[in-house]
Amino acid sequence: MTDTPFTESPFPTSPVMPKLYDGDKVIQFSCHKGISCWNACCANIDITLTPYDVVRLKQHLGMSSADFLRQYTEPFELEKDGIAGVKLKPVEDGSACQFMRPEGCSVYADRPTACRYYPVALIAMRKQDESTDTSSYALVKEPHCKGHEVDRALNIDAYRKEQGVADYDEHSRGWRQLILKKMSSGPTIGKPSLRSRQLYFMACYDMDRFREFVRSEGFQSAFELEDGLFEQLMEDDVALMQFGFRFLKQVMFGETTIQTREDAVRMREQRLREQQEMLIQRRVYDPADEALEWI
Repeated sequence: MTDTPFTESPFPTSPVMPKLYDGDKVIQFSCHKGISCWNACCANIDITLTPYDVVRLKQHLGMSSADFLRQYTEPFELEKDGIAGVKLKPVEDGSACQFMRPEGCSVYADRPTACRYYPVALIAMRKQDESTDTSSYALVKEPHCKGHEVDRALNIDAYRKEQGVADYDEHSRGWRQLILKKMSSGPTIGKPSLRSRQLYFMACYDMDRFREFVRSEGFQSAFELEDGLFEQLMEDDVALMQFGFRFLKQVMFGETTIQTREDAVRMREQRLREQQEMLIQRRVYDPADEALEWI
């Protein structure tokens, strides 16, 4: 039995786990305009975005999800041949953040989770036989950063509150659990198909397209939503994002979180039974493919 860690930058590929702390750990740090390393971290970025980061930033900029993803992000594999994440795309022919300005971050009020946490890293872990994840923290010290030399002490919990990360963590918990569950499941659920990966990407990051998916006649005929939920999903990106996590749990792991309409289920079972049996024999069946039958 092993712990399966999910970490954001700066420890995405290290085989050695950093020293872990709880929220009581006292750190010495301050980042402020006038410090000699001002903007140094923003000049060379490697920032993974959570789905909630994407929602906050695209709303801040008044953009559609598709336009924001195209202009400001680039996809990467969270695991080989598996589901994808997104990172901030640096400036063309450079490594600096597109939002960096001489005076600081131009989207500071809605800056990403990783930026808020720095120099603390959130380490989420889940054991194979457990349904919940646990969180610890690590401290990042980079040579260019002079913030650690400032005489200002506070514990990690106080720093998290100061940086406003609690709200970001709460809204991203469902996404982290999906990734941890996928990584800890390993080969038991198989390699996700292209359609499965597309569904995951849409439900996590492209809220405008996912909204059209939920609005579609096929989805409406297949799933029965709680009273008032459909109207909320049509208006609220955050509610839609959280619903997307529920939906992915159902199609990726078979956890029933959304009621299906019985007539639609019977019709779908009749139509897909032979196809499923054939795909299972070929070992390429992916339950998420069924969800895309409704598009």
